[in-house]
Amino acid sequence: MGSSGNGASIDMAKLNDFMGKAVGDMGAAMHAVLILLGDRLGLYKGMADSKPVTSGELAERTRTTERYVREWLNANAASGYVEYDAKTGTYRLPPEQALALAVENSPAFLPGVFQIVSACFHDADKIEDAFRTGKGVGWHEHHHDLFHGTERFFRPGYGANLMASWIPALEGVEAKLRSGAKVADIGCGLGASTILMAKAFPESEFYGFDYHAGSIDLAREAAKSAGIEDRIHFEVASAKSYPGSGYDFVAFFDCLHDMGDPKGAAAYVRSTLKPDGTWMIVEPFAEDATEGNHNPVGRVFYSASTMLCVPASMSQEVGAALGAQAGEGRIREVVTSGGFSRFRRATQTPFNLIFEARP
Repeated sequence: MGSSGNGASIDMAKLNDFMGKAVGDMGAAMHAVLILLGDRLGLYKGMADSKPVTSGELAERTRTTERYVREWLNANAASGYVEYDAKTGTYRLPPEQALALAVENSPAFLPGVFQIVSACFHDADKIEDAFRTGKGVGWHEHHHDLFHGTERFFRPGYGANLMASWIPALEGVEAKLRSGAKVADIGCGLGASTILMAKAFPESEFYGFDYHAGSIDLAREAAKSAGIEDRIHFEVASAKSYPGSGYDFVAFFDCLHDMGDPKGAAAYVRSTLKPDGTWMIVEPFAEDATEGNHNPVGRVFYSASTMLCVPASMSQEVGAALGAQAGEGRIREVVTSGGFSRFRRATQTPFNLIFEARP
């Protein structure tokens, strides 16, 4: 046993255990920057065939400098991201890591989240000020890595689950979408979810709304590139003022908890839905009990919530600040307060809860 400066006794075994965890976090934090660089420079994609490669060969393949590439490769080997063969002096990106680091549309694709991490570091001064003043930081006030990283991180998951399990889990929604429905995607960001649905259901008409003009501009470009701009209408609008009514289906993807007045948004959604319409709310997975979220996934979500979700809500009217770990009970309260009589958990993944609300 030892003693701290304030007289409390110190268990040296516990201290050493904690220091070991902290060293792991130091390595993870430093390596996060290298993941971002590997993505930007095409280094992971240059190893995507999972064949052994020397640092010189990878540098030539990616038109980068060998000495930097060698150091980057060794950092990745030390992190368990690539394998190193000492006999041949070659490095290999295993196929499992390739799926997560080099395949853009893979449901396991990770580089987007490291762009989000980058934005958090860029905006740390703004969040520090928010801690001191109690003010918010709007989504639009963040570094541009946040917008692109969010789209790249969430799109593969939506692609893997939205048509395969989430929409089929909703009562009668898939049939309506196939025959032709009017759909609103609120908080659509760069339009990934809207475009995925429009591609899958060509008979339906889609409206994507987001208060951030820069995201809407990029969403329009994405729809044009996908060749479906005639069936998607992207507009700048908030969750409590988006135009139109008589919607068959309204979707909120990972955004209700970011809103300053989620109850007001719920009431507005209710006013724009048809009497037999459906509201789908996709939220981060969370238990109702705070301690139930003290785990590796909760660690990511609470950290993101501190930097992004709570500040976004507190920058708006009401400032409810639900946070990314709101849980089913609090979401139910928000939805039912908006005039919805039916609410249920339709399905879930390890990272998301999918709720269905009906008038």
